[in-house]
Amino acid sequence: MSTEILNADAGILVAEHEVVSPEQWLQARKTFLAKEKELTRLRDDLARQRRELPWEEVTQTYVFDGPDGRESLADLFGRNRQLIVYHFMFGPDWPEGCPSCSMVADHLDGSVVHLAQRDVTLVVVSRAPRARIEEFQKRMGWRFKWVSSLGNDFNRDYGVSFTKEEVAAGTAAFNYGSSSFPSEEAPGASVFAKGSHGEVFHTYSTYARGVEELLGVYSLLDFTSKGRDEAALPFPMAWVRHHDRYDASASSCCAGKERP
Repeated sequence: MSTEILNADAGILVAEHEVVSPEQWLQARKTFLAKEKELTRLRDDLARQRRELPWEEVTQTYVFDGPDGRESLADLFGRNRQLIVYHFMFGPDWPEGCPSCSMVADHLDGSVVHLAQRDVTLVVVSRAPRARIEEFQKRMGWRFKWVSSLGNDFNRDYGVSFTKEEVAAGTAAFNYGSSSFPSEEAPGASVFAKGSHGEVFHTYSTYARGVEELLGVYSLLDFTSKGRDEAALPFPMAWVRHHDRYDASASSCCAGKERP
């Protein structure tokens, strides 16, 4: 990006915002801080209510194909009693995984070890064949556990896979039927708990914008003056690419230098 464009863009940002004295800025910030604290309290209360939701026992047998061979849903917990599954959009005949889900996945590796300290296992599930998952995962450099649900009804039962006919007819009921999804694969996250006798319970699932909680990139963008800057795009995440397909000059942390 040229210096002229950077300067012009900065000029637009300044023109759109009031510039005040340090004293006025501090007062405005303190006023906004009160709203942030209110949101924090509301978020904490919502999290409490989420934990108090009823559970449903999982009676269906699901067998997945993963790096450790064939595993049941109960096996995916490992040593922990809680399991988070990220439903990654990667269909059986897709050449690669979804770019938006890939941005979510870029956040997951560093979380795995920390979640394990709180009795939580994180696993990614897709309907793509295991061999294709391994190839794509190696390309992207991810290390989290990723299993294939090809051959079972897990994705469909948890609302993230639809038939071609449902998509064509606009009846692919997504996010508890609140909308129709335009693809055979959809994103989401589901949470499970294991009972003292090995029973598995479904405790929570979230879809659509609920998955944004996993996107630290969006949280960082929300700090900035331009925010997510997606209003003029054909859809909100139209700008997202696989991390190895961004323009190298735009991705460089050091302006004017090539990435190592």
